[in-house]
Amino acid sequence: MNDLRFQNKYRIPSARWQMWDYGSNAAYFITICTAGREHFFGRIENAEMILSEIGKIVESEWLKTPEIRPDMNIVLDEFRVMPNHFHAIIIIGENRYNTEYGIKTTDGDDPYGRRDAMHCVSTHQGTQISDGNRTNHFGPQSKNLGSVMRGFKSAVTTWCRENNHKFAWQPRFHDHVIRDEEEYNRIKTYIQENPQRWEQDKFYS
Repeated sequence: MNDLRFQNKYRIPSARWQMWDYGSNAAYFITICTAGREHFFGRIENAEMILSEIGKIVESEWLKTPEIRPDMNIVLDEFRVMPNHFHAIIIIGENRYNTEYGIKTTDGDDPYGRRDAMHCVSTHQGTQISDGNRTNHFGPQSKNLGSVMRGFKSAVTTWCRENNHKFAWQPRFHDHVIRDEEEYNRIKTYIQENPQRWEQDKFYS
């Protein structure tokens, strides 16, 4: 895994904002689950993840992301493929799409429901999952977090279909904009330790 030092480079100035462009230069914590939380990706043995064939495809397709989208200046940080879900930190760097359209943030309540990074649930009543396209008046919708996740999920699904593997994702994904270095370090540790804490994990079944 890449060991990117956060160093507050991607610090978000406010913990609450009314609008967020998901093509913005920032670090994002994402979680994607399988349909019905079925264990398509492998199993945990002795606190280590043993990848299935599909799990290996998930990993390989994720690693292709920066190469597929070089114009978005993407950096992949910590990630883990788990039996029925996938955690990752992904950084969208400065690129011509987010510098042209800019970042628009304001103080006040987030109408979409800001997420709790460690549990992927809203910190107040509101939407808990996302397609990464809440603010359509911002930059190109093919150059944001939602488009990256759709492409990744589609690649895995296509491979499974072509190779006669039963498989389906949960329709959407959980997202959280990482606000500072402290939060980055906490989330990174959470991802790293996910296999060791599998039986206590909210996705364990």
